[in-house]
Amino acid sequence: MKKDAYLAAFINALIIGFSFLFVKLALTVTDPLNILAHRFTVAFVAASIPVIFGWTRLHITFKDILPILPLSLFYPVMFFTFQTFGLQYISSSEAGIITAVIPIFTMILASLFLKEYSSLQQKASLLLSVSGVIYIFVMKGINFKSASFSGTILILLSALSSAGYNVLARKFTKKYKVLDLTYMMSFIGFLSFNIISIADHIIRGTINVYFKPFASPLFVISILYLGVLSSLITSLLSNYALSKIQASNMSVFGNLSTLITMIAGVIFLNESLSYYHIIGAVMIIAGIIGMNFMHKKNNTHI
Repeated sequence: MKKDAYLAAFINALIIGFSFLFVKLALTVTDPLNILAHRFTVAFVAASIPVIFGWTRLHITFKDILPILPLSLFYPVMFFTFQTFGLQYISSSEAGIITAVIPIFTMILASLFLKEYSSLQQKASLLLSVSGVIYIFVMKGINFKSASFSGTILILLSALSSAGYNVLARKFTKKYKVLDLTYMMSFIGFLSFNIISIADHIIRGTINVYFKPFASPLFVISILYLGVLSSLITSLLSNYALSKIQASNMSVFGNLSTLITMIAGVIFLNESLSYYHIIGAVMIIAGIIGMNFMHKKNNTHI
């Protein structure tokens, strides 16, 4: 079953890797609140279709909203809010460097709250993977002085939210079925972001253009990817993976997402592939392998 969990974590990283591209595309059409609202409307509708037609049956009620709320606040609410607004101010490359700290945050939180301790070899593997991500973007010649301080803080908060979700989900996936948990998270995201977005439109007197972004084919494609794949499917995959493997093991796959983001840029944006991309890729993959296949000693503390 752990092999399936690792496959789920890999596919999850693949989808997230392309999501930065589609967020950037959607931001050329409308504002972050609109993107978040429509993204989770699409996600919730997609999650509801198999339930409505009886293809799947839920074993959860509205009474479970309150217990699941803390998890949903971390992901999707805070994670996607901070990420979407942060990408308004800094580049995806700079965001990639910042999100490389997710495994570190997760390892620290997991050791404190889940008592998931890591061996020295795993810590070294984690450091190698994170270093691979940082190496790629440093070699690309990023000028940190050009990055907005507010954007940096927002992406950092997004990374911290992801780490909090990784840790909390380990406990929730033991109590709730993966499908039930994913559906409720999608519902809370749909409710939260639509209330905020509609309120914002009412205040600004622009409620009549609430659905205007759907007139753009680029937005429709982007929001379908972000809603169905990058919100609903990734929630399902990550909840499943976290029900089988430790939070720190799951989080290191986030660095693979950064690598995929880079590859997407080469394929779709005609960006060049240099020697340092290859070196960084080897470091990232080696770190992921080491983190997930080196056995831990239960008495080893972080």
